[in-house]
Amino acid sequence: MADLLYRCSLAVVPRLAAGLIRIWFATCRVKIQGEAGLREFMERDTGIGAFWHYSFLYFFYYFRKYPAAVMVSASKDGEYIAQLARLLGHVPVRGSSNRGGVKALREMIDLLQQGRNSAIVADGSQGPARRVQAGCILMASKSGKPIFPMAWAADRCIIFNSWDRTVVPLPFATIALHHGEAFYVPSALSSSQIEEYRLELEQRLNHLYEEVWRAVGRPPHDAAVATDHKVQVQ
Repeated sequence: MADLLYRCSLAVVPRLAAGLIRIWFATCRVKIQGEAGLREFMERDTGIGAFWHYSFLYFFYYFRKYPAAVMVSASKDGEYIAQLARLLGHVPVRGSSNRGGVKALREMIDLLQQGRNSAIVADGSQGPARRVQAGCILMASKSGKPIFPMAWAADRCIIFNSWDRTVVPLPFATIALHHGEAFYVPSALSSSQIEEYRLELEQRLNHLYEEVWRAVGRPPHDAAVATDHKVQVQ
């Protein structure tokens, strides 16, 4: 019975979510900064979009303009996210740091070299939040493709009390979405160089993160004090 309920919910929930996301997020006013460089590059090559995990849901919607291979947790619950990704035009690649991560990373690199953009949560599926994991750097190094760091914030939003404090913009919210410059990583990195580039990307993403929250007149979303409530509306 449990398996039947899971299959039924898998057939229904992602479709409902995709429809709701399209309607909900379309009401938001989005102020984009720095997209021209990404758009120009994407006309001739493929790249890697990198962002923090808290922001993944809106980026799924935003990246419909740049359909991408996206790494999704290999867990059973991750199948909901994988189905949602497909419905929004992306190609889910299943894997995480704890399960199938190396295989998924190789698949992402292959897809990049075959002409498919990629998108990755830089702090992984389990965190720590806002700390870049090495997989993003290795993907850029092995593929020869640049990383495009980006971040968004909303003046009114829902904040979930999860490890990353996932954010969903409220209907009719104003969103600031900022793109950073292309970040190139050389091939054949040593361990110390991997750490050097990891830290550099982390600094760039956190700079964008702080920038977008200032742009909407709010403190960083994770500066709010966690409570026992699962969801906060701010």
